[in-house]
Amino acid sequence: MSSIRDQYLAAARTALDLAEDDAVTGAWTGPSALAGFTVGGLATHLLQQITSVTAALAADHVGKETVTLFGHYDRAAWLAADLDNDYNTGIRDGGEKGAAAGPDAVIAEASSALTALETALAAMDGTETTGNTRWPYAMTLDDFLRTRLMELVVHGDDLAYSAGIDTPVFAQDAFDTAAWMLARLAAKRHGQTALVRALARSERAPESISGL
Repeated sequence: MSSIRDQYLAAARTALDLAEDDAVTGAWTGPSALAGFTVGGLATHLLQQITSVTAALAADHVGKETVTLFGHYDRAAWLAADLDNDYNTGIRDGGEKGAAAGPDAVIAEASSALTALETALAAMDGTETTGNTRWPYAMTLDDFLRTRLMELVVHGDDLAYSAGIDTPVFAQDAFDTAAWMLARLAAKRHGQTALVRALARSERAPESISGL
């Protein structure tokens, strides 16, 4: 299996290609499949999973507590929260504010950030301390990239569906990592039995096993 850094970069390239699709840029100001997001706002939020990594690497995380990957999700203010809570509203507002610059500017910024990350991540081993600049805690680089990778896969589907095009196929290793994380979160929220039945026993599967 490839390193998490390589998996993340591959997923980021797939997301950038999706955002550049004419179906996405042409529907930029229209409504998306996610309440409160335009297509452009959602595309911007997707690409912020690239630009947020360059910001995270440049930030000072000294003095912050370091948490585990799933310790982060235990604290995540948005997880299973009301769509109108402050954190989720802030996410949507950030996407919409960025989208106002237009697709060319948003895509150019993300492309530049991805080029920089291809060089920066190659020189790192994944144990470095980093994290989203808004979080009061930090995590290892590889765990932070896992969180961004899952966002890229999930919101990649949201954006493609919103634009009426096929969801992109992510590199297998990258998708495997996202699927493992989603399964862990779903099992924690709904229980192991619900997850097993949803995946293997359609006749007694629950209506939903969403972990998000």
